[in-house]
Amino acid sequence: MTDRLLDVRSTSLSVDECVAAVRRPSAGGIALFVGVVRDSDHDRAVVELEYSAHPDAIAVLEAVADQVTRSHPAVVALAAVHRVGLLAVGDLAVVVAVSCPHRAEAFAAARDLIEALKAQVPIWKRQLFADGGVEWVNCA
Repeated sequence: MTDRLLDVRSTSLSVDECVAAVRRPSAGGIALFVGVVRDSDHDRAVVELEYSAHPDAIAVLEAVADQVTRSHPAVVALAAVHRVGLLAVGDLAVVVAVSCPHRAEAFAAARDLIEALKAQVPIWKRQLFADGGVEWVNCA
C-alpha cells in the first residue's frame, strides 16, 4: 500500500505537514496543490466560507486515493487534507501532495487526486457574501 495522509479536519492545514508526509528518498518529484479561500466568486465579494463534510467523507477520500494509486502506479506517497468549519479569506481549504520518482508522474497524479476529491468526496461549501447573500455549493 502506498504511504498516505488523508484527513478532513477543523484545524488549520499545513503545507509543510503534507510535503513531509510524501517526502521519500525514491521520490524525485513532489507535486503540490493548495486551495485557498479567495475574496470573490462570480463577481461577488466573499466574506467567509464554511465547509461541512458527510461522516463518510474520509472513507470516500480513501477510495479516491486507492483509485489514484491504481491509475498512477508510480505514486510513492500521497496526502490530501481538507478543512471543515468556518474559514476566512486567505485560509487554506485543501492541500494535496503527491510524490513520484519523476515530476511528470507527480503532476499527473496530483491533478487527478484533487479533481477526484472535488468530484467525489462529500464536502459542501457555504459561501457568505458581503452583500448578505449566502450560497451552498456541493463540492462532491
